[in-house]
Amino acid sequence: MKETPEERSRVMRQVKSQDTSPELRVRKLLHGLGYRYRLHRRGLPGTPDIVFPGRRKVIFVHGCFWHGHGCKRGARTPKTNRAYWEGKIGRNRDRHERSCAALAEAGWRVLTVWECEIRDTETLTARLTAFLDGSA
Repeated sequence: MKETPEERSRVMRQVKSQDTSPELRVRKLLHGLGYRYRLHRRGLPGTPDIVFPGRRKVIFVHGCFWHGHGCKRGARTPKTNRAYWEGKIGRNRDRHERSCAALAEAGWRVLTVWECEIRDTETLTARLTAFLDGSA
């Protein structure tokens, strides 16, 4: 059964950009590991999801679909309005690349965590601690 434009609009309005489930899981993991952070610093390029001002490091938590990740979920393109979605996801990727470049130029280190990576807590924990404690 095909959705009406009103139904699609209702569904899309429910999509959040902050405090998403993947972001909350990463924040909970970081807090449990003893790290303290700031959220959504608007003064930084791209408004990173998690900010460690003293370390000059930021973490973006990206949904695979919305940012065109190479995994199964991210590689999927909706069948309807294909040109719109390809453009939208492409713009999201371009904006993220510009934000990362601007952050790097300002002396910040950037880590992007993908939604699909959150399932493997052990690997994610190792990656986060290496990023925050090491020079990565």
